[in-house]
Amino acid sequence: MLELLAPAGSMEALTAAVQNGADAVYMGFGDFNARRNAKNFTEADFASAVSYCHLRGVKVYLTLNTLLTDRELPAAADLARRASELGADAVLVQDLGVLRAVKQAAPDLVLHASTQMTVHNLDGVKACADLGMKRAVLARELPESEIEYICTHSPIEIEVFGHGALCMCYSGQCFFSAVVGERSGNRGLCAQPCRMKYGWGGRPDGYPLSLKDACLIDRLRQLRKMGVSCLKLEGRMKRAEYVAVITRVYSTVLREDRMPTAEELKALEEAFSRQGFTQGYFEDRTGPHMFGVREEKTPEPKELFAQARQTYVNQENARVEVKFYAMIRPNEPVQVGVEDRSGRVVTAAGQVPEVARTLPLTVEQVEKQLSRTGGTPYRCLGVKALVESGLSVPLSALNALRRKALEELSAKRQVAPAVKTCQFQPGVRYENPAGPPALTVSVRKAEQVSADLLRQAPAMVYIPAGELAAHPECVQKLSRETRLGVILPRVAWDREKKELLEQLEKARDLGATEALVGNLGMIAPARDLGFALRADYGLPVFNAQALKEFKRLGFVSATASFELKLAQIRDLSKALPLEGVVYGRLPLMLTENCIIKNRAGRCTCEGENILTDRKGERFPVVKAPGCRSEILNSRKLFLADKPEWKRAGLTYARLMFTTENPWECVQALERYSGEGRWAPAEFTRGLYYRGVE
Repeated sequence: MLELLAPAGSMEALTAAVQNGADAVYMGFGDFNARRNAKNFTEADFASAVSYCHLRGVKVYLTLNTLLTDRELPAAADLARRASELGADAVLVQDLGVLRAVKQAAPDLVLHASTQMTVHNLDGVKACADLGMKRAVLARELPESEIEYICTHSPIEIEVFGHGALCMCYSGQCFFSAVVGERSGNRGLCAQPCRMKYGWGGRPDGYPLSLKDACLIDRLRQLRKMGVSCLKLEGRMKRAEYVAVITRVYSTVLREDRMPTAEELKALEEAFSRQGFTQGYFEDRTGPHMFGVREEKTPEPKELFAQARQTYVNQENARVEVKFYAMIRPNEPVQVGVEDRSGRVVTAAGQVPEVARTLPLTVEQVEKQLSRTGGTPYRCLGVKALVESGLSVPLSALNALRRKALEELSAKRQVAPAVKTCQFQPGVRYENPAGPPALTVSVRKAEQVSADLLRQAPAMVYIPAGELAAHPECVQKLSRETRLGVILPRVAWDREKKELLEQLEKARDLGATEALVGNLGMIAPARDLGFALRADYGLPVFNAQALKEFKRLGFVSATASFELKLAQIRDLSKALPLEGVVYGRLPLMLTENCIIKNRAGRCTCEGENILTDRKGERFPVVKAPGCRSEILNSRKLFLADKPEWKRAGLTYARLMFTTENPWECVQALERYSGEGRWAPAEFTRGLYYRGVE
């Protein structure tokens, strides 16, 4: 059965979802979730919501899917513990430190991998299973063939995004809002920069990053056949009427196992769209046709929303199937029982029946009275009644017994199961290493690895797997003081794995001993080929628990999130050697939809491609592995003239070269080594001093 998962950004939206056929809802509780601007639930609200849902056979998933600091972790662990006690059915997480804390505080709480984990291949799903997760939410960019392959071989449940807003960037890999606007999407406060105006040639005259909403309403049979466990509807920031409309359409089409009608498609579009919908990712057909905006003067669909309100305001749509039993015998109290599909049974006893003076009670009368469940969450599937002849019982007495039995059944259904909980303990504290960090270098192109750069003898040179395999000559002058590392792509679908493995084997043969891993799905390929694992920024470190988890997974180092302040990095307890990015154009977006090709109609990745925003800032767009696009920050991070980066407890400080020519690479490395006075023409301090919300 394909579970239908609906958003609940408020109690009204939750009611709308449940009354319109959702099998499960996802909701925030407190501030630690990816929609902090939604009307998230208090503890009392959450308890009420869980009771409301469980009474009606609906599961509740807690969203705890943001990056959290060490100061926030105890409260988040306590929140997860309390949610488990209140009966939450699962929790969605992104941060491996949060995962570790939840496991400790609420070991019985089921774990789901949020889409923020950027799970997009089978190795990533298997990694989630190894971490103890029961479900993985796949990246929204995956096409049907990749989803089907993963479902066929997955050891855990697979959830797929079915309807609603699409982010331009792979979820969990977007830093645009944080770096430019100081509001982190990874912390639940995305400012939606992808919906703003941008353009080429210095003219911000379009919306090249604004995707239409997804809509897979006519693909439900395929998804079910492929083995998808859950279909997610997006919209925790949307109003309750929207939730009612989309949930009702999807639940009806699912239940009736058919294609949607023209009227249903119209209702979905009226509820919300950005110039229509797209199935481009599912169809493996990206391009300009996938883009659209919400037109400013789009009128509210008042009639549609008024009708939607009628489906859940003061309305109970019976959905819990029950069976009734009755036994009416002489000289014994009347017995009425009710049983739900989970095997819960409740019985109620009434008065002793009298001998009928005129018309005796019939089986048909008993069945009719017990099946009257209107106004309750229950739907009667049938009644089995044993009624001996010649007896009389007031129909009002049968009604009272029915009500009593259902009330007791409702109470049973709302009881939270007993769970094991513990207090979160952060554990032993590790001290910072003494002395300044060793300098490392990562490049985007092999030509940036010049002889002059290697003469500076950085501790490590990281080169992308594809570049290293194609240009083995770039490491011929590597000194003994410099180790060679290979950069794995943050995204590589299963159909790209064969080529990636070939590249990694060539890199290993060239002397690469370390692998910079930026995604859970890249761990197995690197580890199986014998590389030492180093976690890149795509596997974020925001707290000390994440470092402990990476150590447990066999990593030899990790990279601090560049959304942290230097002071926060300094205060981290470092169970592993920590690397920090101290120079370069920070990555803002990694996109499956190639905006360069969308602009030109052909591949022009090797030329200069500059995206300009409304303020005149110029963002380079470069080719990423797999013919994807990467948007880089308009200004280079530069800290060489500041002392704090040397005192942050880093073991390694990385200079990340992207658009620099070989001469600039050398100049930057010399400056960080304490030589010369070179600096970029325009630069930023990143978030290391100002931080993010």
